[in-house]
Amino acid sequence: MTRTVLFVDDEQSIRSTLERMYLERDDIRCLFAASGAEALELMEQGAVNVVVSDYLMPGMRGIELLSKVKARWPQTLRIMMTAYADLSIAIDAINKSEAFRFVTKPWNNNELMATVDEALLRYELVQSLRTTDDETVYLSLAQTVELKDPYTKGHCDRVARYAVALGGALGLDEGRLEEIKHGSWLHDCGKIGVPERVLNFPGKLNDDDMESVMQHPRWGSEVARQAHMSEGVVNVILYHHERFDGQGYPSGLKGAEIPVEARIAAIADVFDALYSDRPYRKAYSLERVLEIIQEMTPTHFDPELITLFLPMAKELIDHEH
Repeated sequence: MTRTVLFVDDEQSIRSTLERMYLERDDIRCLFAASGAEALELMEQGAVNVVVSDYLMPGMRGIELLSKVKARWPQTLRIMMTAYADLSIAIDAINKSEAFRFVTKPWNNNELMATVDEALLRYELVQSLRTTDDETVYLSLAQTVELKDPYTKGHCDRVARYAVALGGALGLDEGRLEEIKHGSWLHDCGKIGVPERVLNFPGKLNDDDMESVMQHPRWGSEVARQAHMSEGVVNVILYHHERFDGQGYPSGLKGAEIPVEARIAAIADVFDALYSDRPYRKAYSLERVLEIIQEMTPTHFDPELITLFLPMAKELIDHEH
């Protein structure tokens, strides 16, 4: 599949710089427009996966352009670029055009290319999910996300197996278990939008980087919704970082407000994370993992689900080995 990116900027020097930047990228077809009107004409001529637009242009400004793109080609990812990095512009970009990212000038070449690559991957993820019911595709997409973070190799598949086992012990029907499996496979798909340097940082993250990580449930749920996946799948992706005491993210739901499929996936997610190596620590022993989960239960987890899960944990690990 040809991957097409359209850059829109009224300054010829900017367009020339971007063109030079992408000269050696034979995996991407780059288009360039000097105005919003010219950009819309190019988009009429063929599919564009990602649009990167300057904010301040004569005639049609960037936010108006990206808003038109959103209305006519909602599947196209939209990135705003501007030298005027104030909060009101960022809010407009998000609210009016649902921009995927906000890039400031002067940009860092590697960071800009990484942002565009992430947008392309997000586009491909949505299209793949929309056009298939094949479970192997879901799992391969989860594995694609894991490539950004080598420490999480196999994590999504293990979380799905643990969560389905717990859902089965709770007595959920086959349809709900399928949703839990698919949601667990895709629960971290929003990490496509988190820079690799953040995912692989071997220590405590600063506030900005932590905020980026905390957006991944929302970004992932947007992918699932755009791909017309079921509510149960979306719930797992969106709410798997909620806490039983209401102190989680992104919505601060509490107790039974958190959909049961997300409460189940949260336990499976933390269990596997503690039992696996991470950039900032080595894996804990199974005994210590179970102790930590019991310590976390009053604040993080549904106590009734933990009562079901703990006796199963050793058997799940033995089966894994």
